[in-house]
Amino acid sequence: MEDDNKERQQAQLLDKVHSLSDLELAVLLSLIAREHCLISTEPDFVEDLSKELCLTAVKTFGLTPVIVPCHSQMTLDEFAAALLVPVTPPSSPQPNNNNNNNNSANPQHYHSHRSVPSGSGSYFSSKHNNVPGSSSSAHPPPQPQQQPPAQIANVVLAQNLDHAPRAVQIQALDLLRTRRLFTRTSVQTAPKQFLFVAVVGAESGGQARVTHHLNDFLYLAHWHDPEDGFTYLEEQAEEGWAGDGGFGSRMGLMGVGNNNDNNGDGDGDDSPYTKADDDRASIDSGSSVVKRGVGSMANSGLIHESYHSALSGPGRLGAPVSLSPQLTFHSNELTAVGGPQPPLLSDSEIAHLAHLSLSVCVDIDVRRYQMNIIAFLRMHRAVSGGVTPQATKHFEQLMRSLAPLHGLDFVTPALVGLAAKKVYLHRIEIVAQPERERSMQWGSELAAVEAMLDGVGPEEVIEDVLGMVAVPQ
Repeated sequence: MEDDNKERQQAQLLDKVHSLSDLELAVLLSLIAREHCLISTEPDFVEDLSKELCLTAVKTFGLTPVIVPCHSQMTLDEFAAALLVPVTPPSSPQPNNNNNNNNSANPQHYHSHRSVPSGSGSYFSSKHNNVPGSSSSAHPPPQPQQQPPAQIANVVLAQNLDHAPRAVQIQALDLLRTRRLFTRTSVQTAPKQFLFVAVVGAESGGQARVTHHLNDFLYLAHWHDPEDGFTYLEEQAEEGWAGDGGFGSRMGLMGVGNNNDNNGDGDGDDSPYTKADDDRASIDSGSSVVKRGVGSMANSGLIHESYHSALSGPGRLGAPVSLSPQLTFHSNELTAVGGPQPPLLSDSEIAHLAHLSLSVCVDIDVRRYQMNIIAFLRMHRAVSGGVTPQATKHFEQLMRSLAPLHGLDFVTPALVGLAAKKVYLHRIEIVAQPERERSMQWGSELAAVEAMLDGVGPEEVIEDVLGMVAVPQ
């Protein structure tokens, strides 16, 4: 009986995984390995991609995201401050402490303030209004305590990170390596579940990259074709709030706000509380269906079968209106009508997939196939670098992480080839000058080398190598 329950739970988990889109699976693979990734698209769609990833973090994984728009004049202090989000204490499960001065109000107290249009949009400031006889002079001293302590968000979406100064990118690398952020006044520690996503605009996946050492530290790269669509944004567009103003206002209801000054004028936008309940009721209705784009996992090869999504409602909406300009989400509050809405994949399910990846077996023939791919990539005529030891380590991790997603406890050659495409897409460096191609040392003609390198990028190199290396039978 116990074995049957485990098999049933495993089948349900695989059904959830098979319903994920390309972007969701890229995030999931990074969370399984506790590594970080680079996701790119065409430059004109970077902002839409960031919003889609933000909604993915909230609805699919129940994590706190923050969008950090980077620019060429960004300072270290600006970058560090943009990573922080306010910490909202969880609602107390024991309603035995109803002190007016207690911040841990029960859920009923919280809902009463969420349903009333308030100028501040936050229940933190309302606690002083409940104290009778409080004078106006007594308000300023407790005012700083209304701002909750800050911490690094679970998911940091560094939008246009390649535009940021080198010093900012090095600071990002230091954060990923040490899981600590040093500011002028404090030291912030990354949460246990932490993911850093470099969201980059480029003409192709092979052209999307950041500073060399940070680029090599990123686990995998994924190119999102705008033609594949943005699932969550398209859902919200049907509900009438996916535009710049609509997205910002709706995110405000979820405790989310954009760090980009262009997205928030502080005039309330178009997010009255009276609209929130109607929107949630619309989302919760049975007619709300997620439409997966043509770039779903089935078409990308990451998942072989074609499945419809199991999502038909919002993820866990959380917290009051954002107290900071960043895109934030507090997953420990109850705001959805009818109780909390759990994410599609919980932390325990992600941890279970990570545990399964540790016990995946790699046959000696498959291992030889992996090593041959690495050797052929390193010796390819068009490659000048990027096949690093760190890449080999990530190659191994990704192979093992992909197996449980297919219900396997061993690595197949197909998974090896797929992992190679994701690990080396952003790493491979193409020979910039034909004169420096290695065969020129032995008398190759310059015109022939130029013709050979014409139009060759990392994608073409990987496909070339996978076509040359013999696949084990």
